[in-house]
Amino acid sequence: MENLELKSNISRGIKSLISESCSKEEVSRKSQDLHEMIIKKYYNAVDISIDYHRKRIFMDIVVDDSNYDANQLNFSTPFMRTNMYYDNLEQFLISCLDRDNRSISFYAKLLRIYSINNPKKICIS
Repeated sequence: MENLELKSNISRGIKSLISESCSKEEVSRKSQDLHEMIIKKYYNAVDISIDYHRKRIFMDIVVDDSNYDANQLNFSTPFMRTNMYYDNLEQFLISCLDRDNRSISFYAKLLRIYSINNPKKICIS
């Protein structure tokens, strides 16, 4: 039961963080990094660029990551270049959230990183 409550707290916290990062007129570099990390995690992408004015996301999605090594330069890893349109960034990012244990752990780390500079953020115990 405690595990389920922890997952719910993390899920609410990351949704709140997304909402806060999308609510400002001008998107900060820190918010951009958050958006990119969420999209990279969900799509297994390696190179992301978000055009906030045109509402476009450009990314290279790893098609087959069996030979992919993040610590090495990979010329043989197959990528698919994607140009996606979003209507509402907040809703899009929330739709990218997964509820598996590995993803929840990733979101907990994001919450810790983003709460270091802002102690008012939701704390996870």
